[in-house]
Amino acid sequence: MNPYEQAYAAACNDPESFWAEQAAQLIWYRTPTAILQRDAQGHQRWFANGQLNTCYLAVDAHVEQGRGAQTAIIYDSPVTGVQQKISYAELQEQVARCAGMLRELGVGQGDRVIIYMPMIPQALTAMLACARLGVIHSVVFGGFSAAELAVRIDDAKPKLLVTASCGIEVGRVLPYKPLVDKALSLAKTPPQQVVLVARAQCEADLQVGRDHDWDSLMQAAPSVAPVAVAATDPLYILYTSGTTGKPKGVVRDNGGHAVALNFSMSAVFDAQPGEVFWAASDIGWVVGHSYIVYAPLLRGCTTLLYEGKPVNTPDAGAFWRVIGEHRVKVFFTAPTAFRAIRREDPDLKLAAAHDLSCLKAVYVAGERLDPSTYQWLHSFLPCPVVDHWWQTETGWPIVANPLGLTAYPTRSGSATLPVPGFQLEVLDDQGQPCATEQAGNIVIKLPLPPGTLLTLWQDDARYVDSYLSTFPGYYLSGDGGYRDQDGYVFVMGRIDDVINVAGHRLSSGALEEVLGTHPAVAECAVVGLDDALKGEMPVGFVVLKQGAAIDPQTLQAELVQSVREAVGAVASLRRVHVLKRLPKTRSGKILRKTIRALALTPQVPIPATIEDATVLDELRELFEREGCYSQPPRERG
Repeated sequence: MNPYEQAYAAACNDPESFWAEQAAQLIWYRTPTAILQRDAQGHQRWFANGQLNTCYLAVDAHVEQGRGAQTAIIYDSPVTGVQQKISYAELQEQVARCAGMLRELGVGQGDRVIIYMPMIPQALTAMLACARLGVIHSVVFGGFSAAELAVRIDDAKPKLLVTASCGIEVGRVLPYKPLVDKALSLAKTPPQQVVLVARAQCEADLQVGRDHDWDSLMQAAPSVAPVAVAATDPLYILYTSGTTGKPKGVVRDNGGHAVALNFSMSAVFDAQPGEVFWAASDIGWVVGHSYIVYAPLLRGCTTLLYEGKPVNTPDAGAFWRVIGEHRVKVFFTAPTAFRAIRREDPDLKLAAAHDLSCLKAVYVAGERLDPSTYQWLHSFLPCPVVDHWWQTETGWPIVANPLGLTAYPTRSGSATLPVPGFQLEVLDDQGQPCATEQAGNIVIKLPLPPGTLLTLWQDDARYVDSYLSTFPGYYLSGDGGYRDQDGYVFVMGRIDDVINVAGHRLSSGALEEVLGTHPAVAECAVVGLDDALKGEMPVGFVVLKQGAAIDPQTLQAELVQSVREAVGAVASLRRVHVLKRLPKTRSGKILRKTIRALALTPQVPIPATIEDATVLDELRELFEREGCYSQPPRERG
């Protein structure tokens, strides 16, 4: 067996020995001997009697090993024109002071702190300082609405909130303090203290007795050493969207999280200490938690903190500039970012100006990497392009090409193979194994590996119901897909994105794959809209590449024909609409459910995670023109 096969078999056959070996790579205050504990419901606890500190492992350990002068963080902010390099020794000093500041404000082990921040170094400092004290942090994406921030405050019940005076978007400054003040007025259990980082681009009024200036407190704060915490103590709460409208607070532990992320940096990303690792995401998302903050620092890499966009800061060459300038070895972003770049610069004229020879690999996740975008990237990048799949709940990759163990040939549309620790299976709706190439429910056999969610904050019954009850003995991912004859995994999208046309179940991902191959199409989405005869009918929505000149009717005819040839007449795709933009979350996921809802009524709740709510106006106007709102619901679409 090759190294990947050996690791995968070991993790399946004897998970306790396998993960005990991985845990031995870290420094523990108390080495765990109880490696895995499980109960009848499916709950699990990894390294239950071990003690460690995540901040110590991510910062202090590297200084003690003589690498304090190495750069820990590169801050690159094209929206402000600021660049900064922070060494591990400097980071240690700042984090120790920040922990002292928190302790002086009365925050201690087990308390919660909400961090509502832009992409600035102080955000990482605050996260690590919480970990240093055993405080549970909950990062909320900077710029979230006051109402959504209030919901998270009432769920987490934080003792303190850390924020900044503003975030900076392309062409505008977004003041945070008015949003924070409104959220605190809406919340039933608001924190009694707020710490604010003042930015030059926006002033903020401080409320006497409640609000504090970050810089003033940091200057006076004592340095505090890391405290030992139980491996099973929560490190953070991260909220993800829930189907009930109430966000789900995913709880991550300290010990399993550190072990899993350190393993992933080696096995999946092949990232070595001292190398520059860049995850172009935001700390408000799980990618930011895992691969901007914790994993690169646990591994001893240099992590890159980028405050900007893939386009318009200043142009579609922004990512290539950062990679070349800072000699990034491993790059990670969402497919939607590359689609935005491709739309603006399809011929890669801006990329040609930068030296990308430093790249060892480019990783994409967050949405399925469509074959068209994959081929475009593969045509010019000097390194492998690795699609991989995982979730907020798992915290690290479930399926990937494990370059640090064995590099496999890539297959367009596939995220390759399950990562050691994840026993992936595909089951039909009755819980029976699907045949090769047969689409079904992607599930993971219990136990889940370390680093995955412990439960949902203050709602364990919902955790069991959402993830463990559908197929006993398995974790339900909520995604559908299939495996080919060689075991390669093809993730086709959320189970609720399956379109049922006269009893035929069609994957939106399979249809989008066809639309995305058209040379004029930059991005696309396919959703099932109500149809009186067939139940649902797939309808396409596309965004054209910059400069693409094609008549919409001609484009529709070509796309309909392509789907008929690739999928068959059963697909019944008849209409394709051209949009200026698709509705997406801030992390780049297309809001297909919102498109479906808008086809039924112009009044839909605005998703909390939407990047720009004004994009919904174009869809409302489209559905109004199509007569959707003047017909009975089952005849709409």
